[in-house]
Amino acid sequence: MTPASETGPTAGSQTLSRGLRALELLAEAESPMSIAELAAGLDVHRSNAYRILRTLEQHRFVVRDEAGLIRLGPKLTVLARGVAPALHTAAMPVITELAYELGMTTFVTVLDADEVVTLVTAEPSNVAATIARNPGVRHPLHRGAPGHAIESSLTRAERKAYLGDPEMSRAGSEARRRGYALSRAEVIDDVTGIAVPLRIAGEPPAAIAVVHFKVPETIGEVVDALQEAAERIAQSYR
Repeated sequence: MTPASETGPTAGSQTLSRGLRALELLAEAESPMSIAELAAGLDVHRSNAYRILRTLEQHRFVVRDEAGLIRLGPKLTVLARGVAPALHTAAMPVITELAYELGMTTFVTVLDADEVVTLVTAEPSNVAATIARNPGVRHPLHRGAPGHAIESSLTRAERKAYLGDPEMSRAGSEARRRGYALSRAEVIDDVTGIAVPLRIAGEPPAAIAVVHFKVPETIGEVVDALQEAAERIAQSYR
């Protein structure tokens, strides 16, 4: 008999893989998705996507609104707290305060291999419009201010270990020179990101960042606020 490992993925593992990919698609989406959009993203028939959706709904990992559109459910926030829990606890009050102070969505990302993953996020309710940034959203390190800020904080040995290349990119070098990273439309169209490194012993390389619809006129003040917030998080962590 041929071992299962040599005949490709089992039906169960394939379903699990698609369920996990569905969560990734929803995390990466800028707005709630329809079942047709989810099926297209998974490259499966609508009926298969619906079965995956029903399982995720039953476990409260996703929810549907009155229009039937799908978004991530609150159950995922419980899982997120299990990733770097001490950092999550230290960061949450600081980024919430900063989001309201600046009127910008504020978040902390951590390095995962060659990608950055949003760990915790806060959106202000004292402004007319905000940019959603869901926990769990990931993108390549070389795209966006948080990735550039994280890269700027890595030693040569860390870059080799995490990225396979000890040489720093141009964007990482520029972020190190300035002390912060700035990006425009690298992750989301027409959105500006500003980030500074956040390094805490025992935790993965991280960054604290804000996103806005345009480059703030008071960018120096925003950078100062981010750097102060990074220090507060590090002090709270201790």
